[in-house]
Amino acid sequence: MTDDSSSRIAAALREWIGTAPAGARLPTSRELVAQYSASPVTVQKALRSLSSQGLVESMPGVGTFVRATPVARASDYGWQTAALGSSGHRLLRRPGALQFVSNNVVALHSGYPDPELLPERLVRSAFARAARTAALVGRPPTAGVAELQAWFAAELATPAGIAAATPRDVVITPGSQSGLVTAFRALVGPGRPLLLESPTYWGAILAATKAGVTMVPVPSGPDGPDPEVLSRTFAQTGARAFYGQPSFASPTGALWHPGLTSRILDTVRQHGAFLIEDDSAHDFGITAEPQPVAGRDDDGHVVYLRSLTKSVSPAIRVAALIARGPARDRILVDTLAESMYVSTVLQTVALDVVTHPAWRTHLRRVRHQLKTRRDLLLTSLREHAPAVQAESVPRGGLNLWARLPGTTDLPQVIRDCEAAGVVIGSGDEWFPAEPTGRFIRLNYAGPNPGAYPEAARVIQDAVVRNSQ
Repeated sequence: MTDDSSSRIAAALREWIGTAPAGARLPTSRELVAQYSASPVTVQKALRSLSSQGLVESMPGVGTFVRATPVARASDYGWQTAALGSSGHRLLRRPGALQFVSNNVVALHSGYPDPELLPERLVRSAFARAARTAALVGRPPTAGVAELQAWFAAELATPAGIAAATPRDVVITPGSQSGLVTAFRALVGPGRPLLLESPTYWGAILAATKAGVTMVPVPSGPDGPDPEVLSRTFAQTGARAFYGQPSFASPTGALWHPGLTSRILDTVRQHGAFLIEDDSAHDFGITAEPQPVAGRDDDGHVVYLRSLTKSVSPAIRVAALIARGPARDRILVDTLAESMYVSTVLQTVALDVVTHPAWRTHLRRVRHQLKTRRDLLLTSLREHAPAVQAESVPRGGLNLWARLPGTTDLPQVIRDCEAAGVVIGSGDEWFPAEPTGRFIRLNYAGPNPGAYPEAARVIQDAVVRNSQ
């Protein structure tokens, strides 16, 4: 008998259970073996399947019985409104970028790359090797596995080979989201001002909300923020930290040019502040290479965050915060309180993948694929959605930031597109204050790029229909 046989037995029993009263006893295993001409192992597998679905319960020595179906009751959670109070920010609701969708829609909303762009073979092999090591039962130091710390530190070395960080400066965190909360909590603190680019990564807005900091937006566009505006905002608020994405920012795709980077770093130094640098798109350069600001900082003004979750695998939530001086110690203490440590297995797998000789080859392939997909989406919008204007051509990252006519009913456009099988991201979720226009964020790294032309037509129809 095969697994198919156990499935057929389970299906037949499910049909019988559907007509049987709660508590009815199923035939014995011996009777089922005879009835279906099956082996005892096949029958037991079918019964285990039914049990895992909550349809039956077994009592050793007594028998297997139909489980009672719970009766749904009306619930009133109104009391929680007063108990919880104001959420403090709209993004305490799940952002649209995390929405799960079926395979039969065109998904342009997510911030994650298509699985085809991930090093699946390397990841599978790394997990197999890790399972044969002490990593399976070992506990790492709080700051992380030493070899992985060393790799992150080496990645910050300048092209001339000058080290910008030591392994001790590196604290491994369970993904960039945890790292952001830790950085905001340890370096800013509840009630104190944190400057953020506007628009900015929705996860940073969510992390700032959780950390209890006061968000102060700094206008930023396709080329990054204005250093003069940043300096004035530092002076007006007394803030001591600025969160920015110098390389392929989400959602705008902005890449700070060297001159801008120097001016922003000078501004941060003049105000005795931190630049919390989020380099989450480090591995997704298309026509440019990321140049981390942390590599140019000698005095600990830059606290650097880099994640491997998007470039290696969503299942491997491993990131690193790199900080120097007392800031590093505060970050380590907060990490200890929040998560104790990151799984040794995940750290071992991540290190295995990024140090494998095939890793660089994989990144070159991804760069080519991203360029092809980006250009296809841009062409599709130009030809089929003239009402949608890309703010710039991103030189890296995963997303396109596009402006809609100012009179557009954005929520209705989002709903109409989804009804037509195209899921897009609302730009409103990317502003720490009021949105400055009607924007959408489109992920060109998602599945089914061949559908981009038709998706553009759907978006155009929705925009025209919902613009005054």
